[in-house]
Amino acid sequence: MLILKCPAQLQLLEETLRKSLPTTLPVLGTVMTVARGNPASHEVLVDSWPHFSIVLTRLRPEEHRDPKDYYINQLSVFYRDKGALRALLAGTKAVTRARAFQMLGLQEGLEEAVQEVATARGLKVK
Repeated sequence: MLILKCPAQLQLLEETLRKSLPTTLPVLGTVMTVARGNPASHEVLVDSWPHFSIVLTRLRPEEHRDPKDYYINQLSVFYRDKGALRALLAGTKAVTRARAFQMLGLQEGLEEAVQEVATARGLKVK
């Protein structure tokens, strides 16, 4: 996963996400915050640039204090392909099993994919 830091990239991503409202709303808010100074210490990740299949926003890892606090570790996701979502959950370092987390998204299939990957790993989902 690539971390977007360049203001031009963030602005282009923001424009792209606006075209798919309301499903992009959870990630769009964070992208706008990061592009405007990032007072909340978040980061924006994509699988590839500029043609991405998935966008993930999260708190910077160094800001985590308690690995069991899933309120602070909120991940927002927008995906164009369910396969990209499953790959994100199953095999990237962007989503780690070392910390509890909440995943926010408005697309159909998100809960199903999270449950599927968790069951395969023997994890509990609330």
